[in-house]
Amino acid sequence: MNLSRALADGLRAALGVPAAAYALAAVGLNLQYGYAGLFNAGQVGFLLVGAYGTAIAVVEGLPLPAGLAVGVGAAVALGLVMGLPTLRLRADYLAIVTISVSEILRLLARARPFASVTGGPFGLRGFAEDFFAWNPVPRGRYGVGDVAFSARNLWVMAVGWALVGLSAAFVARLIRSPWGRVVRAVREDEDAARALGKPTFVVKLQSLVIGGVIGSFGGILIALDAQFVDSEFWITAVTFFTLTIVILGGPATGAGPVLGAVLFWFLLAGIDTLLRDALAAGPFTGVLGPNDAGPIRFALVGVALALLAVFRPQGILGRREEQLLDAR
Repeated sequence: MNLSRALADGLRAALGVPAAAYALAAVGLNLQYGYAGLFNAGQVGFLLVGAYGTAIAVVEGLPLPAGLAVGVGAAVALGLVMGLPTLRLRADYLAIVTISVSEILRLLARARPFASVTGGPFGLRGFAEDFFAWNPVPRGRYGVGDVAFSARNLWVMAVGWALVGLSAAFVARLIRSPWGRVVRAVREDEDAARALGKPTFVVKLQSLVIGGVIGSFGGILIALDAQFVDSEFWITAVTFFTLTIVILGGPATGAGPVLGAVLFWFLLAGIDTLLRDALAAGPFTGVLGPNDAGPIRFALVGVALALLAVFRPQGILGRREEQLLDAR
């Protein structure tokens, strides 16, 4: 097994666009789940409407900045539509509803009646030219050794990680504000907060919408990087990867989602390389091949999530007492 190649692949993934996009999704989910105690199992729905809202608006003739506003507005609308009838439900029922909504949206995006707008199973493309026209990075490759990026990738990464930093700082500022103290109070004991006259339902709705908008930037970033959007990427597994990232880094922490995204993609890409080498040359030849590395690494993600939930629910940066609260 080539450890140096696995290390280089892991570092490229940890710094790359998917890591930045998942960090944005995790920052938003951390506000909902970590701070507000809302078990939103449909965070991928916010990524989907952000990506599709932007793509559809640009394809229909709007400039990219207006398209970005449409994508963000779609995330706000989804948060309101999803939250108004569901936020009085307990955590397990809320999870069922949110995961159902995200899957319904994915199926609608590929449905034939909406194909003229969404592209159906063929998706949409040709909406990111203006974004790459703004690229100030000169042509070339930048980095050290095998950990190098093209000017195009560096531009998308710079935008993505800048959004991650701004979003994490924004959430940290919110949580230190009086509003953030109400959010924590609602998570710890919603009945007590309501008895003190706090607008618990409004605060939970605001948390869902703000976290969803932050997550939608992750979907927009993925769509712009690929210059393509279709329904097949926005599967439920994206939410569970995001939840793994939040738990890995530490729920209810400012830097936890960012650290979790970097470590998650470093391990995922590095392990994938090691598995492919092992399956190509190891004792499993003839039984398993290099192409089986993908399913195996995803199975390992599930095992890691279960182990984290049992042995380290507070993650790397979190505090255990933060996770011993009755989320509603």
